[in-house]
Amino acid sequence: MKRFDYSRPTSIAEAVALGAQPGSVYLAGGTNLMDLMKGNVARPTRVIDITRLPGLDTIDVLQDGALRIGALARNSDIAYHPEVSTRYPAVAEALLSGASAQLRNAATAGGNLLQRTRCAYFFDLASACNKREPGSGCDAMGGENDLHAVLGWSPQCIATHPSDFCVPLVALDAVVEIEGRGGRRDVPLDAFYRLPGDEPQRETVLEPGDLVVAIRIPASSAGFADHSRYLKVRERTSYAFAAVSAAVALKLDGSTIVEARVALGSVALKPWRARDAERVLVGKTVGEAAFTEAAAAALADAKPSGHNAAKIELARRVVARAISLAARGTPEHMPALPASVFAQPEGAALHV
Repeated sequence: MKRFDYSRPTSIAEAVALGAQPGSVYLAGGTNLMDLMKGNVARPTRVIDITRLPGLDTIDVLQDGALRIGALARNSDIAYHPEVSTRYPAVAEALLSGASAQLRNAATAGGNLLQRTRCAYFFDLASACNKREPGSGCDAMGGENDLHAVLGWSPQCIATHPSDFCVPLVALDAVVEIEGRGGRRDVPLDAFYRLPGDEPQRETVLEPGDLVVAIRIPASSAGFADHSRYLKVRERTSYAFAAVSAAVALKLDGSTIVEARVALGSVALKPWRARDAERVLVGKTVGEAAFTEAAAAALADAKPSGHNAAKIELARRVVARAISLAARGTPEHMPALPASVFAQPEGAALHV
């Protein structure tokens, strides 16, 4: 590991000033950064430990009813928070689908937003990677890329964003609060990430020194709580990143869909909001025909980036299945995973 300076600021203003210096990175849970540093994929000259900054680890309901999640709130604390599990159940389901319990106890909300791609070529220093070394090329193109991007990719980069948490967040119109040298600003999560284009090394709109301080989910998005699901398909049951995931939230009037939110994960370098699928669903009667049409709309622009054409069909099926599950309603006792906040009563059947 390369030698680096270590700082522990006591205020956000001090952290931002230190973070603006070239070669600086912020350290919170460290579940991603430390691995990158140990592998020499990340080589910062200064590590700024923000874990002691006051007021960034709380989860609060604001006066307008929005839920504000501090950037240092732990993933496990967010998932089990009653305001999250009752008002935004897909967010809790997504968090509990990610990583292991040990990692969820250490990882933070802000870190989850900023975690790096799990593209194997990004981690392999012997491989060309425009994200790690701009201008070096992309060995994932033509390589082992069964799980790489099918939407929004460019010849410069076909990596995917690995977060589960961000998928329902982007569907629910979450906003990122950022503190920078020019003061505080809000950025919708859907606009927070950049597609690779010709600069895949620039993944977000963050500028030097910018610090994510909180995430807000609007009060209006709690109106989807009765019909919200997160569905993740992966190569093994636990502790694996998604091959494809989908978050779906619906509002129904009888059997008619009056409002819909659809987002996909692990199909692009950002959590992918499928607005065409949402438009298809509105006004439709709940049923397989509507689910299939919406899923086709969600993947209409998808193109294989190599050997991953099968991922497009997989994504269609995951979206259709997630819509179907959401239409049935958010279960009082959800399936799914050990330690889930929706864990079924003892002896009850699972129902996914």
